[in-house]
Amino acid sequence: MKIETKTAKKTREVSLEKFESTDNSDYSAEQIEVLGDIEAVRKRPGMYIGGVGVKGLHHLLWEIVDNSIDEALAGYCKNIKVTLHKDGSASVEDDGRGIPTEMHEFGKPALEVVMTKLHAGGKFDRKAYRVSGGLHGVGLSVVNALSEWLEVKVWRGSKEYYQRYERGTPVEPLKVVGKADRTGTYIRFKPDEEIFEVTEFSKEIVSQRLRELAYLNKGLKLELYDERTGEREVYCYSDGIAGFVKKLNSGKKVLHDVIYIEGEKNGVIVEVAIQFTDSDVEKVLFFANNINTTEGGTHSAGFRAGLTRAINEFGKKHLKKFRPLSGIDIREGLTAVVSVKVPEPQFEGQTKTKLTNSEVKTAVESIVYSKMLEWLEEHQGEAMKIIEKCLIARRAREAAKRARELVKKRREGITLPGKLADCSSKKPSERELFIVEGESAGGSAKQARDRRFQAILPIRGKIINVEKAGMNRAMKNEEIRAIVAAIGAGIGKDFDLSKARYRRVIIMTDADVDGAHIRTLLLTFFYRYMRQLIEGGYLYIAQPPLYRIKKGKRVYYAYSDKELEDYLKRLGDKVEIQRYKGLGEMNPEQLWETTMNPENRYLIQVTLEDAKKADELFTILMGEDVEARRKFIIEHSKEVRNLDI
Repeated sequence: MKIETKTAKKTREVSLEKFESTDNSDYSAEQIEVLGDIEAVRKRPGMYIGGVGVKGLHHLLWEIVDNSIDEALAGYCKNIKVTLHKDGSASVEDDGRGIPTEMHEFGKPALEVVMTKLHAGGKFDRKAYRVSGGLHGVGLSVVNALSEWLEVKVWRGSKEYYQRYERGTPVEPLKVVGKADRTGTYIRFKPDEEIFEVTEFSKEIVSQRLRELAYLNKGLKLELYDERTGEREVYCYSDGIAGFVKKLNSGKKVLHDVIYIEGEKNGVIVEVAIQFTDSDVEKVLFFANNINTTEGGTHSAGFRAGLTRAINEFGKKHLKKFRPLSGIDIREGLTAVVSVKVPEPQFEGQTKTKLTNSEVKTAVESIVYSKMLEWLEEHQGEAMKIIEKCLIARRAREAAKRARELVKKRREGITLPGKLADCSSKKPSERELFIVEGESAGGSAKQARDRRFQAILPIRGKIINVEKAGMNRAMKNEEIRAIVAAIGAGIGKDFDLSKARYRRVIIMTDADVDGAHIRTLLLTFFYRYMRQLIEGGYLYIAQPPLYRIKKGKRVYYAYSDKELEDYLKRLGDKVEIQRYKGLGEMNPEQLWETTMNPENRYLIQVTLEDAKKADELFTILMGEDVEARRKFIIEHSKEVRNLDI
């Protein structure tokens, strides 16, 4: 789970007068602006990288890494090294063929054309690359355009070439700087602070992506060196995506060994690894040409159809009075990785989150159906365990549906919890719900809030750990029932984001160990049973200040140790410092001004940048495997910076 900082911005009213005109004479040919490639990218970066926050920042790095991966897919690259430098730049080095440096018909070296022109590359005619992740030819030029500076080295033809760019423009011609006894490409770039809201690369995000790529490309060696900390990690897996599934299921009880399926049809290469667990959570990752297609697409549709057909056909053949299972029941507890290699991939948008090739569905469905049915017949003991698991899932779903219908008839569950202090606005888009730790803090929050759009739900102590308890026990917990009723969108498979009564759900806990524990329990609950709330961007964490600083009659608030240091340097001596450990230490006025007022507050938006990592962490930290939790704590103990006791 990626947690991205979002700083609230002040509301601004924009007059429409400047957009209105009764005179069209000022709209002429002179107003038609033609932007060059670099200018176009810098003016509308979101069109090319999806945004200018954390996601867009790392997308720059992925564009370069993906080019190196494409060299590996073509059979020319065995090693890729990514370095996060101290100056905020990042570099990628590979031992592929090297970007061509010969003169292009544009009158410039091919390297410079690739670095400065949109839709320029070697992936259009499929001669240089049979399959690739980059298909629009905009990757390198976009990275170049959005970088403060970029340096490129190419080892090719026994020579080493070098060129430097600043904000997409070459500052010197391509030149030979030495001899070379190797081939490959090295690109180092520094994201432009004029473009990006965030410019610091996350080692965790980069590490996860490189590990993922190593699993997807069996035998390829990827190295990550964080120059900022001196840490170095190497990823190389001989068992490929089968090992990926094992990693995803670490700490879970599995029903059988990983099922590995591979095949090719109509030029589409299909690789699938499958394993069922005793969990009730589906966890399937889809990749097309090594790109994580988070929104799925035709390969996901083909996989689900093929798997459902195979299991139902086996069940019909071997069980009396077998009633076909739905895909939902079959996929409960399923962990799988589906990877396809497509010669001419078609995606929705430059960020490539959804695959749309119609022929891929046919290929994946056919291969998964035949290979999975073959495995079921050859492993009938394990197959019956899977079928039984699916039947239990269906019975539980049908029982839950009957219970919901009964509740609806009795109009139970519609009544809002008594301790909820609701807001007056009737528009969900305006409303926000604070889930506040403790009755005392809840009381202060009720006094501090803006009653028009802010609702307060105090909860007592720590909610039940749903990772261990499961839904039935969870729904007997008073605090969870109150949260479900207040949000009003259901729970689990029946959660419907469109019915949520609030646009923001904000967790507000103390800045101590107990507060962190309660926050983790709540995040586990939302991740497992209201995941759409996170995917839709509705879930936030409030950030109360850590310190109150007073000098004379002036009061300041610091939200981090770094901010405190900055204040102390600026204010000098004779300052009073108060360390807040609980929300109850602030009066309603202070709570409003620092934590609840949209004009001043800091909120952390909880997002699913990396769902598999979040699932793994929740399983380790909140699950039954004590040894896995102990190992994780020992391995990460050095990362603790501030522990309240």
